Amino acid sequence: MKSTMTRTSIGRRGFLGGAAALGAMTSIRPVMAQDSALKFWDMIWGPSGYIETAEGITDSYQPAAGMLPADYQSVPWNNWYQTFTSAAASGTTPAVSTGAAYLPFPFLEQGVMAPADDLLAKMDAAGQNDFLPGLLDKMRTANGIAALPWSNSIFVMWMRKSLLEEAGADVPTDWQSFLTAGEKLAAIGRVGLALAASSTTTLAKHTISAFMINNGGGYFAPDGSLDCVNDRNIETLDFLNECVRKKIIDPYAASYTSDNATQDWKNGRIAMGFEQPGMDKEMPVEDRDDFEVISPLKSDRGETGTVYYVNPIMMFTTTPDQASSEAFVMHYLDNISKLWEMGLVNALPVKRSIAELPVIQENPNVVRAINEWQPVGKTIAAQSEKSFGALNAVDGGTATADFVQQIVAGKSDSRQLLSDLQDALARVM
Repeated sequence: MKSTMTRTSIGRRGFLGGAAALGAMTSIRPVMAQDSALKFWDMIWGPSGYIETAEGITDSYQPAAGMLPADYQSVPWNNWYQTFTSAAASGTTPAVSTGAAYLPFPFLEQGVMAPADDLLAKMDAAGQNDFLPGLLDKMRTANGIAALPWSNSIFVMWMRKSLLEEAGADVPTDWQSFLTAGEKLAAIGRVGLALAASSTTTLAKHTISAFMINNGGGYFAPDGSLDCVNDRNIETLDFLNECVRKKIIDPYAASYTSDNATQDWKNGRIAMGFEQPGMDKEMPVEDRDDFEVISPLKSDRGETGTVYYVNPIMMFTTTPDQASSEAFVMHYLDNISKLWEMGLVNALPVKRSIAELPVIQENPNVVRAINEWQPVGKTIAAQSEKSFGALNAVDGGTATADFVQQIVAGKSDSRQLLSDLQDALARVM
């Protein structure tokens, strides 16, 4: 039972934010209670071959007596926000779905999502709960576990070793040595911090969130209230403004797409920048050894950190049978190692059993991302220990994109920029 939608290869950095992604409703067959199979919607998380492999994992599911089989549908990222919100409003959500990192939280608050507490208990009993430390906590809310993680889109600092050597620059270890290396790279016409801030990509937004978290800041206080205008965020924006003034950030970054950034990595123009751990796979084979993930930078306060997006697999209340949904998700999570074995996802695995696979352990860049970057990563909730519905509006809206544009343009009043951001986010939330 297969129903595959438009196929495109697009990662998290390339799809539009939710509020900016409103358009024609994607054609997806509604889920009806009388369906004889679970509808499983899966976003397109990788290049050619991803859909076929994920569909194969779905088709390999052999339900126990009395349980329903699953029917795979591939869902494109364009219009993802409207696709899900329209389906939720009309009661036509699938039984199970993957999706954007913060989508489960408002849906759980609205009663559209089925919490995963019982499913996790079943995984515990079956010995299948081997999630890496901290990731499952990102799914916990006051209303229960919103969903289970299946992958982690984390942003790590990459460099091209040959370009730093050409510039006579040392590998940076902190913000000050990053500025020093960036100035030397600018002097030979290279970009020290890759940013793509056009309306069609989220790469610049992720990068600036990563630096804010790197300095112990972020958008929210520990209690979940908005807290944009604080000393740590001001220091981060001052640092980024220095990168703009010293031409470490490309002056064309405001109009750059993710494709522009990828091309400049390939042609040797970009020397450093935040990307996902599998970024080197997008580069020419003969150049891949030149790309290396460096250790997390220390901010001027001595902090480390980055932003990550724990990608969920969710269960909806529209399922024809909740027990069948839980059984299918257990099967799917127990077999997704194939996606990494075949090199079809750039995100990190969230299960220890996958992280220990030879294909992972033989890649020093991925190992460094797992061992050094994942432990210091945070969601955009940052200082808040709990996740909540408003994160989806913040992530999917335009306020942070407008904020990033102002930074790239060289606006230097950090406090005012953060105050404007807080006002904009307050209206969204």
